[in-house]
Amino acid sequence: MERFKVILFFVTILLLGFVITANVTAFDFDLWARLIAGMGVIDGGHVLKTDFLSYTPTHTWWDHEYGSGIVFYFFLKYFGPYSLIFLQTAIIFGIFFVIYKIIKLRGIEKPYSFLFFLFPLIALSQNFGSPIRCHLFSFLLFTVFLYVLELSRRGKYKLLYILPFLTILWNNLHGGVVSGIGLIVMYGFAQILDKKPFKHYVIATALSFASLIINPWGWEYIKFLLMANTMAREHVAEWWGLFSKYQIWRQIPFKVFMILILLLEGVKLKFSGFKNLDKAKYIVLLVTLFLAIEHVKLLPFFVIAASAFCYEDFDSLLKNKFPKWADNFVCILVLGICLFSFAVKKYDIPLGASVYPHKEVEFIKINHLKGNILVNFGLGSFVSYKLYPNNLIFMDGRYEEVYYDEMVPLLDKFYVLKPGWDDVLKKYPPDIMIIEKYYPVYDLLNTLKDWKNVYDAETFAVFVRAKDAKPTYLLPSEDIEYYKNTLFDTDIKF
Repeated sequence: MERFKVILFFVTILLLGFVITANVTAFDFDLWARLIAGMGVIDGGHVLKTDFLSYTPTHTWWDHEYGSGIVFYFFLKYFGPYSLIFLQTAIIFGIFFVIYKIIKLRGIEKPYSFLFFLFPLIALSQNFGSPIRCHLFSFLLFTVFLYVLELSRRGKYKLLYILPFLTILWNNLHGGVVSGIGLIVMYGFAQILDKKPFKHYVIATALSFASLIINPWGWEYIKFLLMANTMAREHVAEWWGLFSKYQIWRQIPFKVFMILILLLEGVKLKFSGFKNLDKAKYIVLLVTLFLAIEHVKLLPFFVIAASAFCYEDFDSLLKNKFPKWADNFVCILVLGICLFSFAVKKYDIPLGASVYPHKEVEFIKINHLKGNILVNFGLGSFVSYKLYPNNLIFMDGRYEEVYYDEMVPLLDKFYVLKPGWDDVLKKYPPDIMIIEKYYPVYDLLNTLKDWKNVYDAETFAVFVRAKDAKPTYLLPSEDIEYYKNTLFDTDIKF
């Protein structure tokens, strides 16, 4: 019976992770640039260090996610599009499996109460609901670092020397590696406060930082990495604060989870007091909470830390308040909902018909419209993936990896008609524009003599220079299955 409950627990987490992933409607905007980067390594045999997709000025391509691109393209090439969804499901499951191991390590013999784990899974649903993103590797390795660091606190200090090698892997997968080094520092500081040996933590930190140099760009990349992790990204919503105007009514599941954890820890501290306080636990919780409040993209770090550290408090304060059958009931109920969704819903490749300009791109392709394309930076890598080499883009979501600081503000002024809105057209004149119809600039462009709206669909419109406009154009297919079947087709070759 005990083994059955463990199996039920893990199967439910696995299936719920799949449902969270598979219910999304679109792949992440940055996936296409990652696939191009992976293609360069697997098909071309080298890491891409210079941009070839843009018609605007670019600098060295500091691709702090190139390793993720290799993984994504490998799975796509050899196992097909669905494998990307299964890969994300496996990473989510891996995160919670390691959390389970941390909880056991901290003294809970049977840490499989689904009543507890349901809350973090739901809290992460919004951040994990866009397959597949490079930062998933950071969240998984962050959890692994927590596990190794918890082992080290139990006298296994030599395990700390695994972390520099994991840092090399992490550093070549995603720039979030700095959070791992930060974890070592936090645990070392807690050792100092507890007046316990901290020499190994200092050495592990130094070795981990030194290992950052093992990357395709060498020392110069470390300077970029530090810059990228401290720069302001005021034009990217996921880097805004948890309680910013845009995010105030968003991330509600996480906010509920955060409040519940704060209440749980407040009650725990009230009854147990501050004597023998687990300093590493609360240092990590406070730092990750601060990061979550500052940037919604980073809130999974707090969810992971809270899940690993707060189960024991849930177990001691709340678990006995529920009937013994309640946990099994919740687990079976969630499992039933997952299985029911498989029975009634057709899970398919998330096309993102309302967020990607599929038909607009097809219109440009079938009518052989060559030249430079201005498109919103979030959609840029998709347009490159589909239309290169006939078309180059203004910019895409690679942001600081490739482009200079002035580029995003230029687009911002253009789309919402701020003073100087036409600077982008003067400095970097495009031949074609794909414009979202809900932006003010769409209405203005329709009144200008120099530009012609040649294809107007549900969400986007295609504009060309009036002097280049033809009397008639071929129209793209209306068959949604065509776009699903050709979603990952590209003319990029290495």
